[in-house]
This record gives sequence, C-alpha cells and structure tokens, in this order.
Amino acid sequence: MANQLQFENSPYLKQHALNPVHWMPWGEEALKKAQEENKLIIISIGYSACHWCHVMERESFENDVISQTMNKFYVPIKIDREERPDIDQVYMTAVQLMTNAGGWPLNCICLPDGRPIYGGTYFKAHDWQNVLIQIARMWEEQPAVAMEYADKLTKGIQQSERLPINAIPEQYKFDDLNDIIKPWKELFDPRDGGYHRSPKFPLPNNWLFLLRYAVLAQDTETLSHVHFTLQKIASGGIYDHIGGGFARYSVDSEWHVPHFEKMLYDNGQLISLYAEAYQQQPHPLYKRVVEETIAWAQREMLAPNNGFYAALDADSEGVEGKFYTFDIAEIKTVLGEDADLFIAYYNITVEGNWEEEKTNILICDIDADKMAKEAGYNTEEWEIYLESIKKKLNDYRKNRIHPGLDHKQLATWNALLLNGLIDAYRIFDKKEYLELALRNAEFLKSELIADDFSMLHQPKDSNRSIPGFLDDYAFTITAFTALYEATFEEKWLQIATSLLDKTIELFYDSYEKTFYYSASSAEKLIARKSEVMDNVIPSSTSAICHQLKKIGLLADNEKYIAISDQLFANVFPQIKTYGSAYSNWAILLLEELYGCNEIALTGDDAHAFRKELDHYYIPNKIVLGGTKSSLPLLLNRQGLNSKAYLCRNKTCSLPQNTIAELIKIIE
Repeated sequence: MANQLQFENSPYLKQHALNPVHWMPWGEEALKKAQEENKLIIISIGYSACHWCHVMERESFENDVISQTMNKFYVPIKIDREERPDIDQVYMTAVQLMTNAGGWPLNCICLPDGRPIYGGTYFKAHDWQNVLIQIARMWEEQPAVAMEYADKLTKGIQQSERLPINAIPEQYKFDDLNDIIKPWKELFDPRDGGYHRSPKFPLPNNWLFLLRYAVLAQDTETLSHVHFTLQKIASGGIYDHIGGGFARYSVDSEWHVPHFEKMLYDNGQLISLYAEAYQQQPHPLYKRVVEETIAWAQREMLAPNNGFYAALDADSEGVEGKFYTFDIAEIKTVLGEDADLFIAYYNITVEGNWEEEKTNILICDIDADKMAKEAGYNTEEWEIYLESIKKKLNDYRKNRIHPGLDHKQLATWNALLLNGLIDAYRIFDKKEYLELALRNAEFLKSELIADDFSMLHQPKDSNRSIPGFLDDYAFTITAFTALYEATFEEKWLQIATSLLDKTIELFYDSYEKTFYYSASSAEKLIARKSEVMDNVIPSSTSAICHQLKKIGLLADNEKYIAISDQLFANVFPQIKTYGSAYSNWAILLLEELYGCNEIALTGDDAHAFRKELDHYYIPNKIVLGGTKSSLPLLLNRQGLNSKAYLCRNKTCSLPQNTIAELIKIIE
C-alpha cells in the first residue's frame, strides 16, 4: 500500500510513495507522532534529480527488512530539500558538524523533538541497517547519552555562521583584495580549467567575480584563466551540445563525464555568466551557449503559466545519462553524409569515450571550430550548419524516453533564470529574450507576490502554502531591479523596493545586524539560521546585501546603504579565509575599492544610449534612465535633449552628448 507521500505535490516525495517505509511528510502530524510514541525520527532529505537518492531508495527504502526496522523503531519523515531548504539547512549543518562532509541524500536520526544525534549522506544497505539497529538500541538503553549529545550538537547548529558585529572601516584596501586573490589563484587548474579537483562544479559566481576582478585590476593571467575555464566547460560533456543547457557537475577533472541532471538554478546563472563573458570578449562559443541554453529552457522547462520548472533527472529508464549519449552507428544513421565531420568535431568513437561500452558523450576541443575553416565554412555558415545538424539529432533524441521532470516552480530559481534572460537581452539585443523575461516576471508577480509584498516559495498547492525564504526575496529583487535597468520601466524598481522593505521587516535582526534565512513569522525549527557563505548559488545574505546597496544608490536611501555596509563589514574578515566560498561578497569588495559608476541616461534617446552603452564592458555600474522618473539622479535632467551623466560618490559629471564621451570619462 502507498504511504502518506502519495498525497504530496513534490515529485521527489511522490517517488517514495510506494516504498514499504511508512514515510510521512514533514508536519505537525509526524512530529506529534514521534513525541507521543517516544520514537526517534529519521529525517531523510533529497531531491528528484538526485542520482544517489534514487540508488539509496532502491537499495534500502525498497528493502522489506530495512523498511521493517525503520517502521518499528522510528518515525520516518521524507523531505524535498528544494521545497523546504530551511529544514535542509539545519540538518545539513548537523551532518557537516558530525562528519565534516555533506550532500544528498541526507539522512539524519533525531530525538522525538527533532534534535539530531546521528547523520550522514548515502549509506549502503547493510551499513544503514546496522546504523538503525545500533541507534535504536542506544535510545532504548542509554537515552541520557543521546540527549546530552543532542544538546551540544544543537548549540553548534545554532551558532554556525553567526558572525560578530564589526566596525565599518573608513575604507577598504587593495592589499585586502590581494590577500584574497593570491591563495585563490593557487587553486587554478592550468590544464583543464577551473580548480584542481574532481568532481568539478561550474560555480558561476566564482568566475563572475574573477572576470570582473581581472578586468578592473588588469590581471591578464587571471582573465586568461577565466576565459580558458569557460571555454573548457562549454566544450565538455557537462554541456548538452545537442539540446543546450548544462548538467550540474562533472564527475571528473576534465569536464568530460557529467552528472547528467539539469538544474534551473545552474542554467540561469550560466546564461548570465556567458553573456557577460561575451560582452568582455566576444567569443562565438559564448553566444552559441547562451542561445542554446535559453532555447532549451524555453522548450523543455517553461510551463503554460510562464513559470519555469525546477529540474530534469539524471536518469532515464533507470540508467544515468541514457537520454543524452550516442553510439557511432546512431550518428551515422541520422546524419548520413554529414556524419564524418560531426563525429570528428565531437570526438565520437566506435569504442565509446566513457565507461559505458560503445557509448559517447559529446565533447569537443576548445579550438574545434578550426575544423570549420578547414572544411571551408566561415563563422556564420558554421553556426548555421551546426544548428541544422543539432536539430536533426535533437529531433531523433526526442523519441527516446525522457528523464523525469521536476515540475516545482521555485521563486529563487525562476528569478535566477529571469536575471539570465535580462542579461542575455541586454548583451545580444534579442527582443524575444526580453519578451520571455517579462512574461516570467509577470508569473512571479501574479503567482508568488501577495498584495502586501510577502512572497511564496512556490505556487500554493492543495496541501500547503510555503512562505518565501530570504533567497526568494533577494533574487526576485535582483531580477526586478535588473529588469528596470533594461527597460527603464519604474514599476519593476518600485516592486523591488517594496519587496526590499518587506524583507527587512521579516528577516532582518537589527540587534544582531544580520538577516535570517527564514522569516520571523515562519515555522520555528530547532535553529533559526543565517546563510552567509556563497555556494553554487550565492548566499541569500550576500544577494540581499548587493540589493540594499544598489537600490540605496538608485533611490538615495541611506538606511539601505547603512544596513548593507554593516552586513559587509561583519563578513569581510571571513573572505580571506577562503575566497571561493565568499565570491559574491568579494564582488561587493570590488565595488568598494573601484567604486560604482552610476550612469544616468536622459531624453528621448535614453534607450538607444543604453543599448550603445551595453557594447562596452563596465562591470561596476548601475544604469537608470528615461524621460519621466522620480529617481533622485534623474530629477531636473529629463528634457527632450538626450544626455548621459556619470555619477560617483554623490558627484555627477557634466552632461555628455554621446556614450563615447561618457566612456572616456569612465576610462
């Protein structure tokens, strides 16, 4: 018989609905049952596209003997980490404190009150059964030992990422930046790009910071490594060369073999990164990647309500990557006379180029386009040729059984994709990207933002309504501010500002000088955590710190700027400890050191000026403009004559008649 997860909306929870484990969703019923029966709780956390979550389900949660142990001695609770990231943060911290490692599946054994006493990630079936029996025996024979350990561990969870309140320096120093960069550069992998490690994650915000730093500091060595890394990633198997879009990570050090799941949050950020990299160095590969990834998102991830779905699974037909790989015979059958060039370009072999026999993951050399010239194609002809060939293979691939789709629509991830669309629109000037962005923004506004500017984490379903978390607010504010800068439609900035005020109301602790991840009105867990360190997605606190500063400058709001300055001062000493884990904070340091160019564009040509301005790479800027505005920098500057102004530190230049004149002042 199906367990209680059959009634859930989350695809991940539904995947476990037929397990013999008596899973319950997180909620009052499960927690009350544990208390009344004095049973330990198993909190098991994962997500639908997680390969090893599927493996542990098959090995352990579908095992009748193990399930009987879980049901007899425990209250098993299954959680979708993407649906409840607040719960995931708490128990992930617990496991990291216990084991110095983390990941998914995340399995934590807790006291009846929810405080953890044991945890880990993936367990083999035999090991999991042993753990279950040993912990159950300890709870029966030595409950005081478990309670004492739970006390200590819970205090550790509550204190993690709590920072002292530091004095705001009069000014930050370039020596501070050098202290961050020097050890960071020692991690670079000169052979394969990225860092010396495997597996390799794209980490978009790391390379965004390093790109901006390299340009501002005129560090040609770092700039070269950034572009080399981006080209290696886009040429590797981590990128889906047929259908567009990036997998979550590469299991090796060469970007060759991906962990095939595709996540919306990665792709939204990578669209932004490759668009910005193209603006700095217009490489055809970057444009190709942006266009193909947006096409993938629109084709495979866009819902009828103009929200984007969360993820595609790594597996199809129970085999990881089966949907994405080819044998050479398939390529020859589909492409005919075009096959030979394609086979050479993508390193396809009869034997196969990875562990599955005769199976190929498409990869190419970063200079593979030289084959186009040797074959007689110019750049434009080659792009047309590649597009037509890929379409044939994509049409063929469509007939395969597709990986599972996680149909959740998460505010944070939609906002990251929205931001990517806006960046792509500004840099490639494709109207369809703006139109898609505007439709997605309307989805966020209508489905996830209430009249009082409180947010939902995802659209309400028949089971529950999950209030928004700090990242939902922070990244939506980021995207709406970016939409204002792209369109000069002030309604988007007004919504962003109202959301910012609501964020301060719900998440900011004026005594601790910090933002918490969950709202003051949210369900109380064993700890209320702050999220400070940047990860694959920048931390919610660093993201809100950026927006406090940006909107503070746009609106001349000293309160926002003061909160941002204090947040940054609190985190600043941590950046030197490991720059990669504070990359979004490090971008704020760049703006402290190099200043922020506030560019005001006025008159009837404001939009044309903005388009011309976006031909130049100016990483430390905000742009505002239009013929009608209430923003301080535009007041009394809105005549019909089109002018451009550069403002820094509350001082503005004389009006410039052209963007070329403005660029001379900036340089």
